[in-house]
Amino acid sequence: MELYGALASPYVARVILFARLKGIDLPPAEVPGGWSGSPEYKALSPIGKIPALNVDGQCIPESETICEYLEDTYPDTPGLPADAFGRAQSRTISRIVDLYMSPISSELARQVNPEKRDDAVVAKNAEACATVWTYLEHFMGDGPFAVGAEPTLGDCALGPHMVMFKVLAFDTFDSIADPTQAGGRLQSWWEAMQGHEVCRGLLDEYAVAFEAMMAYFRK
Repeated sequence: MELYGALASPYVARVILFARLKGIDLPPAEVPGGWSGSPEYKALSPIGKIPALNVDGQCIPESETICEYLEDTYPDTPGLPADAFGRAQSRTISRIVDLYMSPISSELARQVNPEKRDDAVVAKNAEACATVWTYLEHFMGDGPFAVGAEPTLGDCALGPHMVMFKVLAFDTFDSIADPTQAGGRLQSWWEAMQGHEVCRGLLDEYAVAFEAMMAYFRK
């Protein structure tokens, strides 16, 4: 197997963390052709996004699908809770990240430069952040992780995105508070992630990679 992508992507980081929790060494490899829009890469994945997993010459796109593939093919160390409802909860956290949290980061990334900032856009997204934190805390299961005593798919999705918001938003926009410092469920979840060696290690690596990428947007 070969995972195409760069660690600065929270979606690539999701797959790497999920793999590491299963004991799988799956470092990111350079995209064929050097970038995701290259003819070489699009011949493998016409979607043209990262990550993609090359399995004996066949392509699996999308981080969520890749994680589900790893879950099916490496079942000995589960990446989802044992019960059906718990699995649904973990997948729900991942979907909230993709559908409601990720679009906010895309808009805020264009607002980090104060000289180009639109205060109305920031205000709109500050409200959206508060809504997303409510969604997450409502649908999280018993802790300390997103669902249960061990990190699962939902943690692998939320962890890199929360790091992204720490780098991108919480110290940049006064109107967007860090929910992992607010005393609620997201704070206890974050403390669990930081206390887990594998999770903390990957999140630290991702923070370095994402900060380096964000230096470009701050120019």
